Amino acid sequence: MNDGKDFRIGIMGFGLRANLAQYAHQPGAGSRVVLVADVQARGRADAVERIPGVEVVAEVDALLARRDELDAVLVLTPDHLHAEHATRALEVGLPTFVEKPIATTLEDADRMLAAAARTGTRLYVGHNMRHMPVVVAMRRVIEAGTIGDVKAIWCRHFVSAGGDFYFKDWHADRSNTTGLLLQKGAHDLDVIHWLAGGYTSTVSAVGALSVYGSITDRRDNSDRRMRDWYSLDNWPPTEQKDLHPVVDVEDISQANLVLDNGVLASYQQCHYTPDYWRNYTVIGTRGRLENFGDGPGAQVKVWTRRTDAYTPDADEVIEIPAVDDAGHGGADPLLMAEFVRYARDGGPTLTSPIAARQAVAAGIAATESLRSGGGAVGVAPLAPRVAAWFENGQRRTA
Repeated sequence: MNDGKDFRIGIMGFGLRANLAQYAHQPGAGSRVVLVADVQARGRADAVERIPGVEVVAEVDALLARRDELDAVLVLTPDHLHAEHATRALEVGLPTFVEKPIATTLEDADRMLAAAARTGTRLYVGHNMRHMPVVVAMRRVIEAGTIGDVKAIWCRHFVSAGGDFYFKDWHADRSNTTGLLLQKGAHDLDVIHWLAGGYTSTVSAVGALSVYGSITDRRDNSDRRMRDWYSLDNWPPTEQKDLHPVVDVEDISQANLVLDNGVLASYQQCHYTPDYWRNYTVIGTRGRLENFGDGPGAQVKVWTRRTDAYTPDADEVIEIPAVDDAGHGGADPLLMAEFVRYARDGGPTLTSPIAARQAVAAGIAATESLRSGGGAVGVAPLAPRVAAWFENGQRRTA
């Protein structure tokens, strides 16, 4: 390793999640982005503009050819390319950060985890919501036993930005994402699993392409970036323009989950709401909690006494403070700091490659269910030998 010097990081893909580079590039403070690979000239130009002194190449091959100049790599390419690019980085022994979701098929996710286990290379998946203050606050209430044993979790996800975020570029094509219950839902499915202390075993779901499928104004936006078209003025949803030529993912969906520890959960997602936030309700044997807002200024309310009506005056109210850095409520810098520390030194992490895989597996099973009549679909298990590697902290056993 690069002992005594900045940890040297390469980046594959400089597009939608390139904002993570600012937290990885901390020269003099422990880490430095030294090399970026992006097939698009715009991505390479953005990297040069935003990262002083960085070198850029057009192909992943060119980045991997300079493996000896790197201590770790961030895989920020589109979701359907994660497995190919991460597996190749793992095969050459580079500790690897993969943006969530870990993959868009279970085969790809398992291939990536198997490569990490086989090569003994550290793998980290960027589930930044585990660092979001509102999620951390809810988990602390649960861990304290305030609401007793968790028995049910409900999550409603309102996505006002759906038309701009997911229906104007590659996200709209299921061949790139499988569906938004996976691509978007993997974030919340992971949080549900984390709060519940278990993983989904069976799931049933319904969904539809209820608004954006009927919009005929289409355009190939590969020459643009999201910030080129995103606007709050793109409203109402039925008047969206310049949608992707292929739109075949659902814009509304609802999934019911049975977890392996008996917890029941539900997840609802809509991509044409006027507001944008997540609302969780967690019910235990001694009370319940609910968040109101999910960013700075939000509240987590906890009720632990029986009443005969709803009361907004909860027994405990946790205020979510503002942070200097607004990257997902301050989660993004914490996420990157944890990855750099883990890639360099090892040790425990809030995130988990197994959990990332299980979130994708639940999203895939839910998508299969909603596209085949809504019946219950089981979640395939991870190979025991691979699971053992990660359960042992990605360390070899004697």
